Amino acid sequence: QVQLVESGGGLVQEGGSLRLSCAASGRTISTYAMGWFRQAPGKEREFVAAMGRDGTRTGYGESVKGRFTISRDNAKNTMYLQMNSLKPEDTAIYYCTADSLTYLRAQPEYWGQGTQVTVSS
Repeated sequence: QVQLVESGGGLVQEGGSLRLSCAASGRTISTYAMGWFRQAPGKEREFVAAMGRDGTRTGYGESVKGRFTISRDNAKNTMYLQMNSLKPEDTAIYYCTADSLTYLRAQPEYWGQGTQVTVSS
């Protein structure tokens, strides 16, 4: 079983950038499909980005395409989400997720505790 801990959230101005990190322990992330979800107050949880278990296949939610980039460093057992050109509507709690399948399911098996991202206008 893998444990996930997010970091890197915070307050940023519109147009700015943040990089979220997800440190995994217990198992190596190379054996998992990984991804990010987010949830804003009063809204449903939203898919943000995912990377297949082999690390070569990625996918993004429509609202973040072209602005966010998912990556991982197997040596550090850490996944990242680089967020550029941030908008106020990106404000949410961001969750790191992992799944033992080849690609992330709509409801992944493992979740971190979340990190808050707030974008001011």
